[in-house]
Amino acid sequence: MPPGGAPAAAGPAGGAELPAFFEYAAPRDWKAIDFISDLHLCEALPRTFDAWAAHLRHTPADAVFILGDLFEVWVGDDARTLPFERRCAEVMAEAASHRSLAFMAGNRDFLLGTAMLRVTGMMGLPDPTVLDAWGQRVLLSHGDELCLDDRPYQAFRAEVRSNTWQQQFLAKPLPQRLAVAAEIRRESGARRRFDGDASADIDAAAAVRWMHAMGAAELVHGHTHRPGSNALAPGFKRHVLSDWDLDQGRRAEVLRLTRSGFQRVAPAVP
Repeated sequence: MPPGGAPAAAGPAGGAELPAFFEYAAPRDWKAIDFISDLHLCEALPRTFDAWAAHLRHTPADAVFILGDLFEVWVGDDARTLPFERRCAEVMAEAASHRSLAFMAGNRDFLLGTAMLRVTGMMGLPDPTVLDAWGQRVLLSHGDELCLDDRPYQAFRAEVRSNTWQQQFLAKPLPQRLAVAAEIRRESGARRRFDGDASADIDAAAAVRWMHAMGAAELVHGHTHRPGSNALAPGFKRHVLSDWDLDQGRRAEVLRLTRSGFQRVAPAVP
């Protein structure tokens, strides 16, 4: 549970079981919060890494909330001692000394745990979390849990999120886990298992049930790599975060929340 957050009771609604929600109240003196996701950081994407590092250092926002898939794959917190991962941890720790950083796990980095949060100074956000900022209630999620039509992925997700699977995987030596990560990068079938069907979108009815249950009129999520904003139902709007790719493409975008609402901005530069 995040500091200052509290679990919110949620029972069945509309015939579907709701997840456990958490709430986080932003400090009243904050002026802006940045949301990013799906950067898939790895050594093969140096320009994307540089843009991310520059944004964490130079954004005018009081906080940066990372809503999953910060890393291409995260095989356990002992990986933070590797050269690239150590550089990432150093960037986050430096940024956390100047502004608040929060992290919500995605489908690629759900094994990022308390040790990495501690060394980087990031706050952990459960998925989903309701953010209360300046009287606005915003539901935050990585988004993959809401892709209900992709049943094979949901079955895979339930398996790898179980304590049994994670304990067995983390018990393997680090080199063996890194080999699995390398195979995921190489093999499209393995990537599909971790990412789900690329054509899948979130289930609008399920998302609205979540939002209605928590009194949130807006949803922010990533995962689908389809940046944009649209109404899910009358009175309920969702904002999809951009993936980042400045090595093979030219896409990188930040969603910023202020008292005036949401706006999409380019990453900060020195």
